[in-house]
Amino acid sequence: MSASKVALLDYGSGNVRSAQRALERAGAQVEVTSDFATALDADGLLVPGVGAYAACMEGLRAVGGDRIIGRRLAGGRPVLGICVGMQILFDEGVEFGTATRGCGEWPGAVTRLPADVLPHMGWNTVDAPDDSVMFAGIDPAARFYFVHSYAAQAWEMDNDGSPLTAPRLTWTDYGAPFLAAVENGPLWATQFHPEKSGDVGAALLRNWVATL
Repeated sequence: MSASKVALLDYGSGNVRSAQRALERAGAQVEVTSDFATALDADGLLVPGVGAYAACMEGLRAVGGDRIIGRRLAGGRPVLGICVGMQILFDEGVEFGTATRGCGEWPGAVTRLPADVLPHMGWNTVDAPDDSVMFAGIDPAARFYFVHSYAAQAWEMDNDGSPLTAPRLTWTDYGAPFLAAVENGPLWATQFHPEKSGDVGAALLRNWVATL
């Protein structure tokens, strides 16, 4: 069986080379690209992200990344967002009192963590659901590497009090609970950096690649 092809979206935000190496170690054939058709046609799409939310969205829209994500998900094709690449999947990000429209794949806002010391930088445990595919085979006490000051701190509910979708939600606490990861059909995302999280991050990426 040939290796799954992953397009690593290059839109000027994120350390794409470390993510590329990590994906290749996980068994994927990786192409770093900003080409619309290549990103659309790959077996999987990884969306990295480092820095300010507004700058990431500007770069993403410049290469049509928001449309690529939307079209892939409409066809049930896998997407993985990492760090700010997770944050931009929500309706909006609020930084320095300014709201920036995101991709709107998930409801809600990304906001500043109410912690005494920011950024949240270093290793932290996560609380994953028992039926998680993303964390399958990973020790529940494992630690992942985070570096961020903003996060999604709630999952929006509809008027009946039930989630708008039926995702698997993974939480972490730093000043307040926040979403560390989401598995929502073909759309997965992590607030932490699996490519910087050693063996446990590699195991998580293998789990994703195995779904492609």
